[in-house]
Amino acid sequence: MTEPAWFKSSYSDNGGACVEVAANLTNAVPVRDSKDPEGPALFFPTGSWQSFVAAVQAGEFGDA
Repeated sequence: MTEPAWFKSSYSDNGGACVEVAANLTNAVPVRDSKDPEGPALFFPTGSWQSFVAAVQAGEFGDA
């Protein structure tokens, strides 16, 4: 099994309250809390993650 290659967004300049994502897996995108790298991760189907990212980029969730 391939190990996730975790990365943090270059936009993550918010005092450490951030998530890490691994995009190197075929059928899933795991997401975890960057402050707890040994803690649990949520796994999303690749298509669902792509839809979420597209919605964020389109501004569908408003300004944060």
